[in-house]
Amino acid sequence: MLNKKQLAAITILVKDRQKHSNEVQRILTDSGHLIMARLGVNLQRACVENCAGLIVIAVEGTKKEINDLTKKLNKLYGIVAKANIMTD
Repeated sequence: MLNKKQLAAITILVKDRQKHSNEVQRILTDSGHLIMARLGVNLQRACVENCAGLIVIAVEGTKKEINDLTKKLNKLYGIVAKANIMTD
């Protein structure tokens, strides 16, 4: 069934939080209806410039919605996103 809702985790590596967080936040806000939970991790605790970050979001949506969100994130410079669909 094409429109069946799936549970997934999307892991997002933001290579430079100061430069790229606004673009990532805009996409996540636009897709807020899919997001169930969000966890942000500072990879370098004392970092002031050029800091990397990791965001993990739990989402519920169709495979297409999950894959489209992941693709939008991956189109951004300095961002790597991977989806792991947990249900079928």
